[in-house]
This record gives sequence, C-alpha cells and structure tokens, in this order.
Amino acid sequence: MKTCNLQDFMIELQPWLDRDHVHDAVLDGKGRLTLHFNDGTKNVYAIDDCNAQQMKKIVQQLKGRGIPVQEA
Repeated sequence: MKTCNLQDFMIELQPWLDRDHVHDAVLDGKGRLTLHFNDGTKNVYAIDDCNAQQMKKIVQQLKGRGIPVQEA
C-alpha cells in the first residue's frame, strides 16, 4: 500500500487514469483506493490528506474517465 497526499496521487497517476490502463477501482470504507490495472496488477493507495468530499471528487473524476468505481 502506498501512502500519499492528494496532489502527489493526482500528479503520479494522471497519465494512467483511463480505461486503456485501469480496469476498475474500489474505494473501501477506510478511505483506501485500490486501482486494478488492465495488465493484472493492482495498487492500493491511502490518501492521507483529504476528506470525504475530496474523495468523492476523485471518484467522480475516475468515473468521468470511464473507470468503474465500487464504493464499499
């Protein structure tokens, strides 16, 4: 699991956040975001500096890029 802040998360993943690279995402009840990539790998992120509203914005951005998101 990677712990990062919101800005670093968005900068690091910006080029990869689309259906060509990400199969789906899961946001668990503890604020961890798991990205399942099309090559079979997955990364779990604990974004440590954002609130629930900011996480909702991330989820909406992912959905806007065609990535299905499950919220637990």
